Amino acid sequence: MRGMRTCLGGAVALAVAGWLAAAPASASTRRPDLPVIYSGAAALAYATLHPDTSPAGANNWSCQPSAAHPFPVVLVHGTVENMTYNWFTLSPLLADHGYCVFALNYGQEPGVHVGLPGSAETGGVAPMQRSARQLAAFVHRVLAATGATKVDIVGHSQGGMMPRYYMKFLGGARHVHELVGLAPSNHGTTVDGLAQLPGVPQLIEAGLGPAAEQQIAGSTFLRKLNAGGDTLPGVSYTVIESGYDEVVTPYTSAFLTGPHVRDILLQRQCPLDFSDHLAISFDPVALRDVLNALDPAHAVTRSCQPTIPVAG
Repeated sequence: MRGMRTCLGGAVALAVAGWLAAAPASASTRRPDLPVIYSGAAALAYATLHPDTSPAGANNWSCQPSAAHPFPVVLVHGTVENMTYNWFTLSPLLADHGYCVFALNYGQEPGVHVGLPGSAETGGVAPMQRSARQLAAFVHRVLAATGATKVDIVGHSQGGMMPRYYMKFLGGARHVHELVGLAPSNHGTTVDGLAQLPGVPQLIEAGLGPAAEQQIAGSTFLRKLNAGGDTLPGVSYTVIESGYDEVVTPYTSAFLTGPHVRDILLQRQCPLDFSDHLAISFDPVALRDVLNALDPAHAVTRSCQPTIPVAG
């Protein structure tokens, strides 16, 4: 534990140095040298100090996609998360690779205040039908600003599953080229079996908002979403999941079945990867998989390295 604390402390110190160099201009200026820090602890510290700000590299509304990367990337955070925390690592990584990157906060619900640092309002807790409409409006804005024909979407947890509702029921499939999910709740969670106990779904909704209850395996929302198959024509799907996911349980419920689907279990690539549900957003192996999914023609195999829960 002492070594872990030393490692996390060093990551936070490195993050502070990076903020001094990059934070003031990160939301409005694309630059090739944004610091990329693979640390959930650093993300928490940064989000605490910079609430309700775009992550570095995101939301430059004058960005024009290149021929190499013609699809803007829209980042969709998870339940009780926000863009500042969730995309602390991936947003600058994508910007450094030449992508136009956009991120939003969505799904805020009055009276629910249990979220991670990064926003005054807890995100990803409202009914997902409402959140999907917010995503639809945001994608429309991104397409109008960039002139692109489609976007790629990368989402964590709810953010990797809820866009499927947007695509299936709100006409979004024609606007999406690729959907990449990091530990997405595609088939819900059993909450390690607790969701089957009387009263537990109601307690989950009362504490974490309607979206949490909708993500319980077998919910009305998920039955409607997955009826008729997991995928839609014209969209490619990548799911990146950890066998140590303690939120989406069993972890296999994250995976999709259908054409143009690639399901990736991190531990098959790297047995030393102990990332859990939160850490996957900051895991260098998982984020290399994101880059490969967005640009398979230039896919690179990242060397296996140890990662730890929560912090990545």
